[in-house]
Amino acid sequence: MTRDDAFFQAADAVLDLVDRPEVAARWSEPSALPQMSVGALAVHLGNQVVRAAQVVALDPADLPVLADADEHYARSAWPTAAPEDAINDHSHDETAALAGPAALHDRVVEHREAYRDALTSGAARDVVPVPWAGWAMRREDFLLTRLLEVVVHTDDLAVSVGIDTPTLPAEVFDPVRDLLARLAVARHGQARVVAALTRRERAQPIHAF
Repeated sequence: MTRDDAFFQAADAVLDLVDRPEVAARWSEPSALPQMSVGALAVHLGNQVVRAAQVVALDPADLPVLADADEHYARSAWPTAAPEDAINDHSHDETAALAGPAALHDRVVEHREAYRDALTSGAARDVVPVPWAGWAMRREDFLLTRLLEVVVHTDDLAVSVGIDTPTLPAEVFDPVRDLLARLAVARHGQARVVAALTRRERAQPIHAF
């Protein structure tokens, strides 16, 4: 299975979750994330599909191409920023959420199919720009960053509305698991990560971001 196939699995999982009645019922309520409503969080989750469709056929021009997804996170400012920092502002998600759950459903479906069309027509590029970051990535690496967002925010949204976090397909979850482990090692070192996973008596908190 290709990374594109995993992306479509993730897109379907996103639709299944944002279409849940529990999400619609709590749309305007605070989510589990600071300064974000449930609707804004649902929009942010759906936007992972939207963004992939928006860049998949764009020319990366002369943007530098990163080696892998790990470098994307190492270079990005938001993983170490506080929730209240400007880089973590999600007011645009709140604005988009005003259109409601049905509009989000339609937007995600539209962009999922636009991505599929780009693949079918041959318009999809092997290297795509990441305009908001100022660099380019191989498509499979960029899609891994979208899968990570889906895995993380699926849990956030499920917790926010009081339902069990959906179990995602292995093709979606496993590469994200491995990426998060690498990012945690880069942040904390091997010994602390090993202790956190195997030694309750001396474990310390670890996090990838």
